[in-house]
Amino acid sequence: MLAACAAPKPAKIDTFRATDAPIYSSAILDAARIAGHWVQVASFAPGGRPICGPGTVDIDAGSTIWDLCLPSGMRSGAGPMVAGKPGRFAVDGMANWWVLWVDGDYRTMVIGTPDGSFGFVLNREASLPADRLQAVRDIARFNGYNPDEMVVF
Repeated sequence: MLAACAAPKPAKIDTFRATDAPIYSSAILDAARIAGHWVQVASFAPGGRPICGPGTVDIDAGSTIWDLCLPSGMRSGAGPMVAGKPGRFAVDGMANWWVLWVDGDYRTMVIGTPDGSFGFVLNREASLPADRLQAVRDIARFNGYNPDEMVVF
C-alpha cells in the first residue's frame, strides 16, 4: 500500500489552452491547397516571450519538412503528414496537427493541438497583415488558447 503512494506522478504537460474548452479542426479544409512553402509567423511560448525565431514548413504530397519554433525551442523534422479526420494530420515526431483555421485564400493557417502543448501560425509570406493577425487571435481564443502567450515574429 505504501508503494502505491510513492508511485511517480505522470509528467505535467505545459499547456497554452484551457483543455476543458472545445477545440475544432477545419471540417472544410482542402488538404491539397495547403501544399507549398509556409513561414512560421507566430507561436505560443511561456509568458508570451520568444525563445527562438520563426521557422518554416514545406508540405508536398503527404509529406512535410519542418523547422519550427516550439515551446521546447527550435525543432526540425521530416516525414509523412497523414490526413486523418477533416483538418487533422499525423506528423512524424510531433503531436497531431489540427488545422484550427485557414483563411479563404489559403494564405494563413493556425495549427493547434487538443492538449495545448503547442500552437503556431503559418503564413505564405513572412509578414502577417493586421486583419489576419486579429482573426488568428480570435480563432486561438475561440479554441481555448490564451492569445497573450502568442509571440508574433
